[in-house]
Amino acid sequence: MDVRRVVPNLRTEDPGACGAFYARIGLSPAMELGRITTLTGTGGGTDSSTAQLSLMTEDLTGPVVPDLSIEVDDVDAAYEAMRAAGADLLFPVRDEEWGVRRFFVRDPDGRVVNVLGHR
Repeated sequence: MDVRRVVPNLRTEDPGACGAFYARIGLSPAMELGRITTLTGTGGGTDSSTAQLSLMTEDLTGPVVPDLSIEVDDVDAAYEAMRAAGADLLFPVRDEEWGVRRFFVRDPDGRVVNVLGHR
């Protein structure tokens, strides 16, 4: 299984203020859906698609705002590996209406990880 990207998710009550804060150091909105804004680097002539930060007010279907999102090429294999290891699975693997398959798992330090793949 390959990891495609890792994105920190910050819970916020004011995505506009947070977005303005991070804009001062070069991040700009790449996606805005109200409940989530994803910021990316300006690039400076290079591909900055891996420089991402998400600001979230809520998760639409999950029980909490995850601390981290990890995109993988095989969500089902990742889910099975976590289940077989006895990991704390907070949200079962499922297909979401916005085109991702995902699940939530808690890491050993208590952080909630959203493991996803785009369909």
